[in-house]
Amino acid sequence: MLQIDTWKRVLIWSVLVIGVILSLPNAFYTRVEQHNDAVTAIERQGETEERLAAAESWPSYVPSGLVNLGLDLRGGAHLLTEVRVGDAYASRMEALWPEVRDALRPLRSEIGTIRLQQGDPAELRVKISQPEGMATALAEVRKLAAPVVSVAAAGETDIVVTGEEDDLVVRLSEAEQRATDDRTLSQTLEIIRRRIDEVGTREPTIQRQGSDRILIQVPGIGSAAELKEIIGTTAQLTFQPVVRRAANAEADAGVGNEVLPSLDEGDGFYVVEKAPVVTGEELVDAQPSFDQNGRPAVNFRFNTSGARKFGDYTAENIGEPFAIVLDNEVISAPVIQAHIAGGSGIITGNFNVEESTKLAVLLRAGALPVGLDFLEERTIGPELGQDSIDAGKVACMVAGVAVLAFMFFSYGLFGFFANIALILNIAMLFGLLSLIGATLTLPGIAGIVLTVGMAVDANVLIFERIREELKTAKGPARAIELGYEKALSAIVDANITTIITAIILFVMGSGPVRGFAITLGFGIITSVFTAIYVTRLFVTMWFERKRPKAIVV
Repeated sequence: MLQIDTWKRVLIWSVLVIGVILSLPNAFYTRVEQHNDAVTAIERQGETEERLAAAESWPSYVPSGLVNLGLDLRGGAHLLTEVRVGDAYASRMEALWPEVRDALRPLRSEIGTIRLQQGDPAELRVKISQPEGMATALAEVRKLAAPVVSVAAAGETDIVVTGEEDDLVVRLSEAEQRATDDRTLSQTLEIIRRRIDEVGTREPTIQRQGSDRILIQVPGIGSAAELKEIIGTTAQLTFQPVVRRAANAEADAGVGNEVLPSLDEGDGFYVVEKAPVVTGEELVDAQPSFDQNGRPAVNFRFNTSGARKFGDYTAENIGEPFAIVLDNEVISAPVIQAHIAGGSGIITGNFNVEESTKLAVLLRAGALPVGLDFLEERTIGPELGQDSIDAGKVACMVAGVAVLAFMFFSYGLFGFFANIALILNIAMLFGLLSLIGATLTLPGIAGIVLTVGMAVDANVLIFERIREELKTAKGPARAIELGYEKALSAIVDANITTIITAIILFVMGSGPVRGFAITLGFGIITSVFTAIYVTRLFVTMWFERKRPKAIVV
């Protein structure tokens, strides 16, 4: 008996309606995009009249999810960067010096005076005045060694301590260098991702390439220079003890110190200790604000360990200046007036509201652990992307018209039902892509075009099976029912193999290949649904209304 239960009909119509509603925002792409950007800006930076107007341009009760356009469709910036992993060794040695100094100080009666020597940044070289005590010094410094945090280097230590005449030399072990390289690249990758996400860009491609390179592609960015400004700013915040003021940048800083310019004092300079007391890595939050005089500022807060070090230092150095250093520039050097407990404070300087907001964003995202070298940069104009979109539209329209015409002339009224299902199929496909926030690339458009061609595949199998059943002199209702039942196994088998291929492409591929796999996979799902359930619902409703004695397929 050709019939469909009421609950099944309600479910099928509900799925269709939801799919169409989810796809609706893509028909008003620019308007909805402006609405979404305004809502994001309001959440992060506050309300303005322009943002409120843009946010209210699209009804809040209607979905606002869009199919994001990839770099090849929307235009944007492409960067290939090389991470200077070697800089991490120098930073590690600078941070290790205070520990080595404190470990050797109690041994002065045996090793004499100790002095840090200039040399390779990737090593720590300490001269002792009594070389006969070298063995004692080596044994004491080796106690600072810790296990390498890496599964591949189990049992190995992070530093190698050797003696060269009257110099004690500390280097990172090879295992620790490999682990440091991997950590540095992973940390840089994550910080770049967070910085780009902070400015509200959609679906960036940020991938590791090789041992020390990162590929960055961001749709919607106006130029490669703009992207470099977002990710290239180190935003390295440190709190360093002040040794003294300096007359110029050429002043003798002394071993273990450095001369940094002061932003607050114009041409002023400070000599500060290289080893910071607290770093920006221990920040947990930074927000733009205003100081007590109404000037733009940034409130910050440390984690537990940072708060403890910050509090201990301020308690022990009341009355001493303390430099707040951002990217090797002293933005402020206040005198410690009292013990600062709680690990929170405020950064003031000569910057406006926009600059304080940007600084807070960069500090929240974290400091890049090392510098970046930009090996390749390209800006892809939106005109090229628009050409791709236009070409994709033409391809979809040509494919759609050809398929619609073929189905109508081949199967008549049943072909007309299949054509309606095809249109709904494309709407549901865009609804699914919008729901998950997928990125549509040029290969993704190719997947949609392929879906259009394959969408009626199942209908052809069903209609041909119905034709065969009609030849056995069965009634039209029974022929339609058997046609759908007997074609089901062939449809499922054919589409399972295709969707397995799409899954493999998604798992093993990257970038555009994944875009193709997503549209192909979702296209298969919506095609099978519309072929098996939607066209059957249309045919059943028509048959119940007309009750024909014979049908022609």
